[in-house]
Amino acid sequence: MSGSALPKGPAVPAERAVRGPQRDLVVGIGARPGVPAEELTALVRGVLAEAGLPLAAVRALATLDARAQEPGLRAAAALLGVELLAYPAAVLASVPVPHPSGAVLAAAGTPSVAEAAALAAAGPGGTLAVPKRKSVPPDGGAARATCAIARRPAPHDSSTQPTVRTQQTVRTHEETP
Repeated sequence: MSGSALPKGPAVPAERAVRGPQRDLVVGIGARPGVPAEELTALVRGVLAEAGLPLAAVRALATLDARAQEPGLRAAAALLGVELLAYPAAVLASVPVPHPSGAVLAAAGTPSVAEAAALAAAGPGGTLAVPKRKSVPPDGGAARATCAIARRPAPHDSSTQPTVRTQQTVRTHEETP
């Protein structure tokens, strides 16, 4: 996939660097405008813990390109020490998902953001490890975010995989996965 990189943030601390084959998870995020980073990071951390998956295995957050400049999303990616990937609605709409939503289709132009973004970022052969989950805002109001987790396919020869040190970056993807 080709993409364009936007301004980079701080590098991931050395203790978050994980050997390539172990860093195989991508978290898709659907979010309303203005959702705070704290709600997003709590959602991601909670869903990972519930599924017994380590945060250190997360390679990136992925979302709809229309949300990629949201301060909460950018801050969540920085706090989690991963890059933020962004996909156009047309790309996400082409990804088959188990839980499409008419409401999301009407609002975003794609029947799925969280699951579709996770699968798109996982690439060909990626699988959905955790289906869409909703956030629980601290004020007890309506959920403002969803996340889903996809697993990238295992490389053929893991002995040649380099250590991955990711910088907080937003990349937009214009092509289908």
